[in-house]
Amino acid sequence: MAKVSPIQFFRQVKQEVKKVTWPTRKEVTQTSIVVIVLVAIAATFFFFVDQILGWIVKLILDLGV
Repeated sequence: MAKVSPIQFFRQVKQEVKKVTWPTRKEVTQTSIVVIVLVAIAATFFFFVDQILGWIVKLILDLGV
């Protein structure tokens, strides 16, 4: 790999950043809302699965005593 001076490196970085297609504020907001909703759904699902499995384990351990 060729050696690049720090100045040339930062020029290349600046050129690449200009090529990036940045999301709009609306896209960021919509995506964030979707992520928050899906995290809430997943958290609720795993909460109930944990409660059910805890109940089953407790039931099994109480039967053994």
